[in-house]
Amino acid sequence: MPAAGDKRYLVLAEEHSADPHYGKTAHGIIRYGLTPVVAILDSTRAGEVQDGLPVLGSVNEALCFNPTTAVGLHQFLSDDPELADLAQRHGVELRDLRRPPGDLNVPTGANLQVPARIVLMVGSDCAIGKMTVALELDRAARARGVASVFVPTGQTGMAIAGWGIAVDAVVSDFVAGAAERLVVEGAERGGDLLFVEGQGAITHPAYSGVTLGLVHGSAPHAFVLCHQAGSTEHEGFPGHPLTALSELVDLHERISLRARPAKVAAVAVNTRFLDDDEARAAISDAAAETGLIADDPVRFGADRLLDAVLEHLPSGLSL
Repeated sequence: MPAAGDKRYLVLAEEHSADPHYGKTAHGIIRYGLTPVVAILDSTRAGEVQDGLPVLGSVNEALCFNPTTAVGLHQFLSDDPELADLAQRHGVELRDLRRPPGDLNVPTGANLQVPARIVLMVGSDCAIGKMTVALELDRAARARGVASVFVPTGQTGMAIAGWGIAVDAVVSDFVAGAAERLVVEGAERGGDLLFVEGQGAITHPAYSGVTLGLVHGSAPHAFVLCHQAGSTEHEGFPGHPLTALSELVDLHERISLRARPAKVAAVAVNTRFLDDDEARAAISDAAAETGLIADDPVRFGADRLLDAVLEHLPSGLSL
């Protein structure tokens, strides 16, 4: 196997490379990943260029770019007998990012002893950019010289950061224990400030459980509430309206651990479907409704959100 510094990704994104939603793993790895991407595989767009990378129609075409690792899919590849046999015969490692550690358990209380300030991304819905917000805040904090660490809780974040646990694949009783393990490791990796990737949404009709597990397991000192401007219903669940942002602020503060009450520090607004004027209006509306600083960290930078977060954290953070 090549050394870690020699790793080069071929991103598998068949039919979804141009889709910011269903291709979010590809987009996240390309935009934020520490490992260089040399090519994208999507036969429906073969011959095009995306983010400066060639889009190719087959693995054979990609070999001339010398990739060492293929990234993609959602299935456990090592459970496929044919692929497992091929991997063994050719000395190739199949690494299933979503397979959780086998020794997970419930929280021990170590989450309350972590010598770092913890900020958890939460949202009004699923797939609205919680990971992106965490990455942008982490990037902005490190630019200021803060010892910040992005804590990945899903497969895309893991592919970007090179560590983590995909909590959506964890047995429900152990989600909080997994979240505790992640913040402990984040501090051990040198983080004085930890930005924890959020999952699901506490009001989502299907994915509320993972959110609550992350809240109680990561024991955050503060939340950043994420919202996609213009959304009115939970994606994939027509007839299930989104909860008002002001209510979500109150709800998240009420469900935080009694041993560590947390406040919502700011609102991150995803404005990617709006023009600049509409985006600024949506951000202004979110701020007016919640009484909090609001901004789109991708479109306008993360500094205002980061300032708000730092103001909400306990004293003692070294800046």
